[in-house]
Amino acid sequence: MPHARLAAVALALVAAVQPSHADTAASGSKVDPVLVEVVAGAWRSDEAKARDRYRHPVESLTFWGLAPGMTILEIQPGSASWWTEILAPYAKRTGGAYYATGADLANAKLSEGARNARKRFEERYGAQPDIYGPINILDWGAVTRTLPADKFDFILTGRSIHGWMQDEPGTVEETFAAFYNALKPGGILAVEQHRADPLPEGAAEKPESGYVTEAYVIAQAEKAGFRLAAKSEINANPKDTKDHPFGVWTLPPALRSTAYGSGQESNPDFDHSKYLSIGESDRMTLRFEKPVKK
Repeated sequence: MPHARLAAVALALVAAVQPSHADTAASGSKVDPVLVEVVAGAWRSDEAKARDRYRHPVESLTFWGLAPGMTILEIQPGSASWWTEILAPYAKRTGGAYYATGADLANAKLSEGARNARKRFEERYGAQPDIYGPINILDWGAVTRTLPADKFDFILTGRSIHGWMQDEPGTVEETFAAFYNALKPGGILAVEQHRADPLPEGAAEKPESGYVTEAYVIAQAEKAGFRLAAKSEINANPKDTKDHPFGVWTLPPALRSTAYGSGQESNPDFDHSKYLSIGESDRMTLRFEKPVKK
């Protein structure tokens, strides 16, 4: 099935269902009307909004503790920049500041593709300051693993931890330590990550699948000094069996039909119906805090 048609089918099946905010309100958390307004923003595409039913942006950000006036850092926004289109306008409207990590320009071996991706991100959001406000990009990568100290109120990392686990040894530890150093005391680390089922004692994580256990993430964050403040099932998906032929990317929105890095074109005969019916992955939603020293 051609990619454009496949995307249309996926969009139809996850169709523009706006998330209900009832659960957040019922839990006692006050829903920020500016956040609701931003999530409904006209600059967000129909495709992006169709994913709200799986990613629950209002509920998730309310749970994590996003508040007006915060200095926000988004880690590795990626080409889709799904969170960027919410976080940057929210910061602009509430008197906060938005930062993102970008390709590490200090790395002499940085690929041209990575440089171009950073340039496209800068051009895309920098061209619309009335919506996104100032876009601040920080070098982040193999060479630059440090961030400004005690600067941020809120750091969000979405579905990146499995990638760090496959980088050079020590990357995960260095990354969480950098987040801890970069947050102000009392600051929030918000984690969204594809969730593996708990492993038997002694079994190894399988980050190549895209899935990671909650126990691993919590252990790494606590090792860096963070305190686990809360866990939520906002982004749980019990339909996700986590045993897909091409890892988590077999599911929407990627709908992969060949092995990553194989160089093969998408398989037109691959039946996506089972994976479309599952929806997006089962995800952990964790809030960590940097303790305030007494």
